[in-house]
Amino acid sequence: MFMAPDPGLFRLRVSLRAVVGIGLAVTVCRLAGLSLPASIAGGLAALLALFTVGDPTVRGQAGTTALLPVVGFPVLAAATTLHGAPLLRDATWLAVVFAGVYARRFGPRGHALGIFAFMMFFTTQFLHAVPAQLPQLYTAVALSLAASSAVRFGAWCIERRSPLPAAPLPLEGRGLARPATRQAFQAAAACGFALAAGQLISHDRWYWAVGTAWWIFVNTASRGETLVRGFRRVVGTLVGIMAGLLVAVPLHGAPAPTAVLVAVSVFGIFYTAAPSYSWMMFFVTVMAGLLYGLLGVLHPGLLVLRLAETGVGALGAALAVALVLPITTHTVTDRWIERALHAVHGCTSAAARRLAGDAQADPAPLAAELEGLLGRVRMALAPLVHPLNPMRQRKERARAILALLDDCAREVRGLAAVAADPDASHDVRLAAACRRVESAMESLVGAVPGGAPAAHQGVPRHHPGAEQALAHLHGLERALVDMATPLRGPVRDSRLVGV
Repeated sequence: MFMAPDPGLFRLRVSLRAVVGIGLAVTVCRLAGLSLPASIAGGLAALLALFTVGDPTVRGQAGTTALLPVVGFPVLAAATTLHGAPLLRDATWLAVVFAGVYARRFGPRGHALGIFAFMMFFTTQFLHAVPAQLPQLYTAVALSLAASSAVRFGAWCIERRSPLPAAPLPLEGRGLARPATRQAFQAAAACGFALAAGQLISHDRWYWAVGTAWWIFVNTASRGETLVRGFRRVVGTLVGIMAGLLVAVPLHGAPAPTAVLVAVSVFGIFYTAAPSYSWMMFFVTVMAGLLYGLLGVLHPGLLVLRLAETGVGALGAALAVALVLPITTHTVTDRWIERALHAVHGCTSAAARRLAGDAQADPAPLAAELEGLLGRVRMALAPLVHPLNPMRQRKERARAILALLDDCAREVRGLAAVAADPDASHDVRLAAACRRVESAMESLVGAVPGGAPAAHQGVPRHHPGAEQALAHLHGLERALVDMATPLRGPVRDSRLVGV
């Protein structure tokens, strides 16, 4: 479960680096004489910088990190200044929610800046910060970002040797047809509901409901994805609260063991984020309990209240995606599948041209793009393959499509590897095989740009590379032909999903 999705132990190294970076940030804050609440704010800022900044290049990551205070400091100022004006504070936070989600249309940088702005507002509520604490909060955030950046970009720059794959571009659209715009309205509505209902439950800890509603919308693009993420968040929080009752409460905020367990929780957050959102939320909940223990306010009733506020936030998210500009799962899923199939076609055509003698054709970048798109397809199909999905027929169709797309990716990777061999020569059979792949692709998504390469007119030269390429093309053709049945579905139900 944990090792299979971690080729090259990249997640392990990133998780260990996070522990070092955040530990250094908190240590620097304490050595600077800052208060415990300010040091906690600094540690959270370092965590966010290491967790959310995901530009594909190191230079881009450094640029985004440098911009975090630009959006974070004004939000900190607004949140602390409005601490005594609840109505104006709530309206300002909802504006931050809307802007933070809308910023996702600008790619990884907008995504990271939006999350950081929201969490700076959240942090002031978590710490009950007032204007007099603002200078210390500024200092803590600045020192922590500098310390974590020194680790990330200096002492342990993992991405220089293992660059992050480029994230797939967001789904296109204009106006309300753009998913980021629709989600901005949905998130604002969900957080508005969570804010009002959360305050009815608790006047002191209502912000947990808002935080839950916000994070449920992160990395989702459809109604089904949001509902599944909300369910997983509630499950992770429930299990984390049970662990908190057994671990955090008996410690009573003892500094040394609490610091060790917080470090373990940080590692768990980073290491489990990719394979399991529920496990990540488990570690987030345990860490929150430990931090409350350090602040001297932890008791069993507080953890129960945390679960109640989480349920309110999840309910707000569910109502928002159902009633406010809903984005159905089938709409998003079909578009991601189509993009993945176009990537398969592009990689196949590039590999075939390379094998036919075109030195400029390079399928490797397209194969990497396909991997990213397949990850996005899996996220989009997660509501359908979820064990609690009662629609058995659509569940089986979704599983079949995932399996066949994995087959396509495997054949494309093999084809790209063969094409990278400088000694691999073309074969007259390649053009015919590529045309069959082209026909299978057109039967799924219609005509696609860039057809198969023209047949070579010379004498065929047989080479092991050509034989391997043919085997991969034949496998790809079979997968595409087999995909027609589950992708189209019965005539009376042509959509893949209907969530």
